Amino acid sequence: MDFRLTDDQEALRESVRDFAREVIAPVIAEHYKQHTFPYEVIRQMGKMGLFGLPFGEEHGGMGGDYFALCLALEELARVDSSVAITLEAAVSLGAMPIYRFGTEEQKATWLPKLLSGEALAGFGLTEPGTGSDAAGTQTRAVLDGDEWVINGSKAFITNSGTDITAMVTVTAVTGTNPDGSKELSTIIVPTGTPGFTVAPGYSKVGWTASDTHELTFDDCRVPAANLLGARGRGFAQFLRILDEGRIAIAALAVGLAQGCVDESIRYAKERHAFGRPIGANQAIQFKIADMELKAHTARLAYYDAAARMLAGEPFKRQAAIAKLHASTIAVDNAREATQIHGGYGFMNEYPVARFWRDSKILEIGEGTSEVQRMIIARDLGL
Repeated sequence: MDFRLTDDQEALRESVRDFAREVIAPVIAEHYKQHTFPYEVIRQMGKMGLFGLPFGEEHGGMGGDYFALCLALEELARVDSSVAITLEAAVSLGAMPIYRFGTEEQKATWLPKLLSGEALAGFGLTEPGTGSDAAGTQTRAVLDGDEWVINGSKAFITNSGTDITAMVTVTAVTGTNPDGSKELSTIIVPTGTPGFTVAPGYSKVGWTASDTHELTFDDCRVPAANLLGARGRGFAQFLRILDEGRIAIAALAVGLAQGCVDESIRYAKERHAFGRPIGANQAIQFKIADMELKAHTARLAYYDAAARMLAGEPFKRQAAIAKLHASTIAVDNAREATQIHGGYGFMNEYPVARFWRDSKILEIGEGTSEVQRMIIARDLGL
């Protein structure tokens, strides 16, 4: 098994790394301070083709694969996670459901603008009262003639309220299955549809330069043709999307963890105490060595999960392992990087303060750590 990157993959990684350092790094601190969305960065990412990385050229994509997206996410998150999660959600949660399950007409309507980065899309799954219990969805959609009438609300939806958000896909109860369980379907709701309200952005601990909102649907009507995939297949659809997304979140978490190593090495060489660089102290050396160890092993975990997915093999357990491990070590590395920086690590002028705040959500979003353990245990037959 060879985990070395091909020349094309290495070129992509270096290109995104340079972009992150030269374009994102100089401006992102101010966006965090002002809680503003970095439209100028997103536009440049669109021109680079990052939003189209894992999609076929026939739909306006770059003809790459999901692993290419993961490599880009890792390099972006080494500098900033708000930008990285914007890309991750735009691709794996926004465009991917259309690509996987949409009709040819739906693909033609939405994919060109989504894959170019001209527009963003959100994925409305989580609700205020359900959280990890996605099967407990309360939002309902009733077919009235040739229209779906949607009522309910969604919470914590990324990319749902920007100036360039074009649509959200919404999971809703559309009936009852023969066994008495809820029939869940997924429906496309374009931005600006009457009855679709986007609440003001949340005041968040981290990811403050990303876009996150609560959504409300009050007799929101959309055409029956906006059903995404087969009626009643919504649960299976979002499980597939989340399995893939966990690999992408793992890559993002690895990037944050590696960014903590980068910043800690830099600071350990520059900061002097007791007449020498603090990096000359074995205690600091061991901390950084352990941080590198964690980032490296987490990277191998998401490489493995991505390889299995692309080979058409079962990958649910491996994706859960990668997401669980990578998010855990991201939090660990952020804590240690802050400790290495001492008092300066608590100051917003240093990137590690941002990394520290951004890391915790990785153990919660797209499946909590507890849910990942449930998935792993079930896949082991327990």
